[in-house]
Amino acid sequence: MILELHKTELAPDLCQVQFVGRLLMGNDSRQVEWSVSELLVAGAKKVIFDLAMLEAIDSTGVGIIVMCHARLQKAGGNLSIAGAQGIVLETLHMTHVDRLMPLFATSKEAAEHFVAA
Repeated sequence: MILELHKTELAPDLCQVQFVGRLLMGNDSRQVEWSVSELLVAGAKKVIFDLAMLEAIDSTGVGIIVMCHARLQKAGGNLSIAGAQGIVLETLHMTHVDRLMPLFATSKEAAEHFVAA
């Protein structure tokens, strides 16, 4: 398995999805879309993608993150990214994902941002 996702409810409308492994082209990356769909059905409007344990990302992975961001916005929600580092962070900056959604050093900072907003 290339990618594992671990969902944690931080508040009634706030969830964190921790990514472990690599977010690359293939069927494993589709589970990100499915997880966001499940969160929306469960009533989550604020989602944090914790990428601290993500080792690699390609253009398909970036596209899925952007698509999830758009889907959450359409539903009246928001997406933040936390913990990205190394090549993953460089890829997010290079593809200007940081212009679409906020990037935070930690999930705690992202959660505090959502609570303050």
